[in-house]
Order: sequence, then structure tokens, then C-alpha cells
Amino acid sequence: MSNAIIISLCLLLLISYMFDVSSPKTKIPSVILLLIVGWAVRQAADFFGISIPNLSPILPIIGTVGLILIVFEGALDLELNRSKKKLIISSISMSLIPMLVLSIGIGLAFDAIFGVEFRRGLLNAVPFAVISSAIAISSAKNLLPKDREFVIYESTFSDIFAVVLFNFIIRNEVIDGNSFVVFGWQLILILVITVIATLGLSLLMSKIRHRVKFVPIILLIILIYAIAKEYHLPALIFIFILGLFIGNLDKFKRFRFVDKLQPEIMVKEVVKLNDITTEITFSIRSLFFILFGYLINTHELLNAKTFIIATGILVGIIVLRIIGLKIARQNLNPLLYVAPRGLITILLFITIPETEHIAMVNNSLVIQVIVLTALFMMVGLMISKRQTK
Repeated sequence: MSNAIIISLCLLLLISYMFDVSSPKTKIPSVILLLIVGWAVRQAADFFGISIPNLSPILPIIGTVGLILIVFEGALDLELNRSKKKLIISSISMSLIPMLVLSIGIGLAFDAIFGVEFRRGLLNAVPFAVISSAIAISSAKNLLPKDREFVIYESTFSDIFAVVLFNFIIRNEVIDGNSFVVFGWQLILILVITVIATLGLSLLMSKIRHRVKFVPIILLIILIYAIAKEYHLPALIFIFILGLFIGNLDKFKRFRFVDKLQPEIMVKEVVKLNDITTEITFSIRSLFFILFGYLINTHELLNAKTFIIATGILVGIIVLRIIGLKIARQNLNPLLYVAPRGLITILLFITIPETEHIAMVNNSLVIQVIVLTALFMMVGLMISKRQTK
């Protein structure tokens, strides 16, 4: 049995690697292929009568670790300098404003259609308003540098803002002035923790001489995130700032503490850390989407009732994206198409308490929105490539 599990995992990850390599050429998002692989494994297991234990509890664990690593990897790749100021401002506005508008719009629609209170509708709406950096960043590899940077900034900020907003709603049954005061204190506390942890981890990274160096750093990052989450703090802010600081150490040389870290040597170490993080992230992300595909029931994907809602959400995403990109003065082609939903959507959805769920906001709707946005991105990037040529 153990050999069968090892063989299966190796084959699935190798298939995922083939999808990742071929995706820039085929323009087929690897997430769709991974979902299909997971679904096919489920069908094969049922056909041959292979008994597989319930894997549902593993999904949020893999998803949380994947989210941490994806945000950290994206932050490591970002470059801080004055020339990026407009790009950062426009990406922040594009990640925040359309997400808020779409969340409120979908929340009001759920309120009107299903007769639920607005807070509950808003909680169920947020997962559909967030761009998945797990899919967007990997799909932007072949874009022009400026567009690729915008996608990295926008999708990373989108993940952070969505998680913060989602946790804010879920922790406050009544949203009033006191809710914002508590949130303000939580924000200040996580910023203090971020500064201390960032400096401490950076110093540790510069001092470790053992051959096993980067895995302990990554484990400490995940540990700090998990502890912060236990106290309901917006822990993704810590992950993002840490990655941004470590990835841009050479920009902070004027500070005495940073100079003690030997930034010239640390830059090379950060490259190695980035490489290891990328490879671990690839494995975790692949396993997450394959597992989610495995948990898909065919009737959920073909649910005609939720397909109407999923199409409406897609239209809302497209309209808001056109308006937002025009205001931010960014290229409609190809940035219009790169707004997929994926890992973060699933992760937020499965985090919604059972008592807060809306009946029609179910697995079918989540799967259909993910597939529709991925197909829209795939077709759009194909058209964009032809127009560019």
C-alpha cells in the first residue's frame, strides 16, 4: 500500500510539472488540468473499487500552507524602488476597490435573491471577489515585464486584502465602531510582530552556517503565521512584509542593522531561499488542486442552477475590471483576462462556518466560477498573443 501511495504521488506531481512546463505554450491554465486529473483519479478509484479514506480535512491544511508560500514567493519577487511607485499605487487600488465593490454587489444580490442578512451575504461573496495569486502569477510568466509585475502586485495584495476583510466580517457578528477599534489594535499588533519577526528571521538567516538552513526559516515563518492566526491577527501582512524586506535587502543598506546582515552575501542566500520556496510552493499548489479535483462530484460541475449565478459573477468581474484598468491607466490587453479565482477562493469558502453558509453558494458555484474565470483567462491570453504578433 505504501508503494502504491508513493508511486501515485510521484506520478501526479510529475504530471503537474508537465502541465506547468507546457502551460505557457498551450495557454491552458494548469489549474484546469490539475482539477481534471484529480477528478479522473476519483473516477478511476470508484471504477476499480479502490477504497480511499476521506481526504476533505487535509484540504484546508494544504491550502493554508500553500497560501503562505505563494504570498511569500510573490513578495520575494517584487522589487522596491521609486520608479515602481505608480505601479504599486495602481495595483493596490485595482486589488482593493474592485474587490470591495464586487463583494458588496454580490452580497446585496444574495440578500435580494435568497433573503439573507447583508453581513451573511457579504461573507459568502468575498471568496468570489479575490484574485488567485496561485494561478495569476504562474499564468503571467510570458507577459511583458511591466504587465507581469502588475499581476504579481495586484494578485498578492488581493489575497491579503480579501483575507483581512473576510476575517474582519467573520469575527464581528455586529459591525460597528468598536469592531474597527479592535481591528485597528490588531493591525498595530501585527505590524509590531512583523518588525520584530522580520529583523529576527533576517538575522538568523545571516548567522546560520549549518547546511540545512532554509527549511527551518520556512517552518518558522509558517509557525509565526499560525500563532498569529490563533489570535485572529491579519497574519498575511507579516508574510508579505517579510518577503518584501528580505527580497530587497540591498535597498536598505543605509540602515545600520541591515549593514550588519552583510547584504552582499545575503542577496545570494535570498536567491537560494526563493528557489527552494518556489519548488515547495509548486508541490503544495499542485497537491491542493489535484485533491480539490478529487473531491469534485460530477453533478456539482454540471449544476444548471448555480451556473446562472456563476455567469453573473463572471460578468461582474469583467465589467469592474474594465472600469478599474481604465481608471488605473493600465493595459486592457492582456490584464483584463488575468483575474482568475482559485486556491484562495476555495480556502475562504471552506472556512465559512456551517451556520453562515447560503444553500446556493456551494461547491458547484465555487467550481464553476473557478473554471469560467480560468477559461476566460485562457481564451483571452490566446487572443492577446495573436494580436501582439
